[in-house]
Amino acid sequence: MGIFSKLFSKPLDEISSPAAGEVVPVTDVNDPTFSEEMLGKGIAIRPSEGKVVAPCDACVDMMFDTGHAVSLVADNGAEILIHIGLDTVNLKGKHYTVHAKSGDKVKKGDLLIEFDADAIAAEGYDTITPVVICNSADYKTVETLTGRTVAAGDPVIRLGK
Repeated sequence: MGIFSKLFSKPLDEISSPAAGEVVPVTDVNDPTFSEEMLGKGIAIRPSEGKVVAPCDACVDMMFDTGHAVSLVADNGAEILIHIGLDTVNLKGKHYTVHAKSGDKVKKGDLLIEFDADAIAAEGYDTITPVVICNSADYKTVETLTGRTVAAGDPVIRLGK
């Protein structure tokens, strides 16, 4: 990288993993809404524990009553959707405990939702958790860091303006 690109390049905004587990490309998700990136670019996590935390400092835009999903507006402007499992809205909140509400200001690492992954899987639902940047088009680059196991808080997406 040359001196001018170092001086004039904007730093990338990082979005951390909201859960511990294996990070895979969102295109691997068995749901076209996510795999075809209809809602935006992102990653998916095969969770190893039943906790979802804030992936950055943000405002909770919408906490779904069922606890299966949450949308956030990051302080850096990213619009983030975290969707715990596929078709899990059908559980109507069963196996989910919500720890934040719409309008809450949250810090990176704050607990948002707890869920019982084993119980969800036992009812026949995939617990893969897409994390999507809904305003991906606002970014010049959306770099996804997949193919590895992460702890909650590890970087998984880098956004460049």
